[in-house]
Amino acid sequence: MARGVSRLSAIAVSRAKEPGRYADGGGLWLQVGPTGGKSWVLRFMLNGRAREMGLGPLHTVSLAEARTEALRCRKLLLSGIDPIEARNGDLAQARLESKRGMTFVQCADAFIAAHEAGWKSAKHAAQWRATLATYAYPVFGDLPVRSVDLPLVMKVLEPIWQAKTETASRLRGRIESILDWATVRGYRTGDNPARWKGHLDKLLSPRSK
Repeated sequence: MARGVSRLSAIAVSRAKEPGRYADGGGLWLQVGPTGGKSWVLRFMLNGRAREMGLGPLHTVSLAEARTEALRCRKLLLSGIDPIEARNGDLAQARLESKRGMTFVQCADAFIAAHEAGWKSAKHAAQWRATLATYAYPVFGDLPVRSVDLPLVMKVLEPIWQAKTETASRLRGRIESILDWATVRGYRTGDNPARWKGHLDKLLSPRSK
């Protein structure tokens, strides 16, 4: 088996010009495209089905790195795991972790960018940014949006609810809208801690009072 792998040398890889595939062994191939572009491909059989998996272009993935990745994939196959499905699962998990890491500030910026074209004036967008930057961002702006909970929302609103009622009320609505947007986009789950009816109206006095 040892003689069946690592057939290519670094010099042979660099000199390969003719379009086609050059075997390194163990299912690993150097692929040279019609325009001279080079990439790595792993070919394997799983459940009687031939499959191919791209391992990346030569300018990014070296011969040694391609061999290491091919070996890792072959070990997965020994366990009956499809390396393509495993990679797709890893990518999905990475995307999920990226979503989970979205901060409140990032979500607020994205929400405003998506809606300001439909608002009545540029001043309205500026007011959104100003109130959030003044009151909300210092408390939870840099936290993952999924971490924004009722105590944090109350920490923002309570100090200004009586003295700056109009500003506080608008701020609450803006936080609620951003958190709703983040939930729909998959950046957070659960109830909206900034919701008024049946929630904050039990903790904060109505504006009329």
